[in-house]
Amino acid sequence: MSNILITGATGFIGGFIVDEALRRNMNVWVMLRKSSSRQWLSDSRIRFLEANLSSEDDLVEKMHDLQFDYVVHAAGVTKSLHREDFRRVNVGGTKNLVNALLRLKMPLKKFVYLSSLSIFGPVREQQPYTEILETDEPQPNTEYGKSKLEAERWLESVGGLPVVFLRPTGVYGPRERDYFLMAKSIKAHTDFAVGFKPQDITFVYVLDVVQAIFLAIEKGEPGRKFFLSDGQVYRSSAFSDLIRKELGNPWWIRITAPLWLLRIITFCGEYIGRLTDKVTALNNDKYHIMKQRNWRCDIGPACRELGFEPKYQLEEGVRLTIKWYKENHWL
Repeated sequence: MSNILITGATGFIGGFIVDEALRRNMNVWVMLRKSSSRQWLSDSRIRFLEANLSSEDDLVEKMHDLQFDYVVHAAGVTKSLHREDFRRVNVGGTKNLVNALLRLKMPLKKFVYLSSLSIFGPVREQQPYTEILETDEPQPNTEYGKSKLEAERWLESVGGLPVVFLRPTGVYGPRERDYFLMAKSIKAHTDFAVGFKPQDITFVYVLDVVQAIFLAIEKGEPGRKFFLSDGQVYRSSAFSDLIRKELGNPWWIRITAPLWLLRIITFCGEYIGRLTDKVTALNNDKYHIMKQRNWRCDIGPACRELGFEPKYQLEEGVRLTIKWYKENHWL
């Protein structure tokens, strides 16, 4: 029976990775902080490893008598009040984990790193938009994207690490909180869009990301990098239209704001967040994400090399997501 270590398991995607590993009868180890919530980690088969990604020595101490065949590194900061947190966690935490594994001479068969399409930023923004390719030069314009790219490049430099990189586009599904805010707003009769220039958006359902992770474990060649989406391209209104449909078509007002107004709102959100010491949904990174017009990406290599086949198109994925929000009294 294979041993797998999963970081970030208390997060949105991580919990589903754990579920699939258990379904495959793997010995599942979850790395988390002592203070982390275990709300979605109630299965008695899960082994918990309380360790601190900010300390290489602590990781070595906690893992010294363990052996893993696979590591899925999904831990990371997606939003923060402090710019340095992105590098400290997304870059520093990755370095500490890998260095600890190397010091312990862990006999890894595969190390899967969950990166992001955000590392590319606003490339191929000229109309008509075309797919972002692996060969394109990344131009990250968010602190999150910059930190994930730096972590990727560092991992590439590590000799002998059998790492496979996955770069999903916008991931949605049950338990996800950012898209939930959109659903909550639509239920309250308001939809908010930004910018008047056409925007091509891509999505991927959380279980399709999980599918790709285990395909990468099975078939991914070390060093390879794969984009993940459902293979379709949508207009900016598609997601909110489907949410509204699943909510029973409540009356609504759709507000499309110019980018300069979004810049003011996110600037204020960032400032308020620093005053209250609470991360707001509308911050500087969010401005750049919403400003970006082209989110197309080429999933052909993932399909050909891994056998990746998206199972959930947006309509079905939104239906399942809203159903979960309702059943769990989020909506």
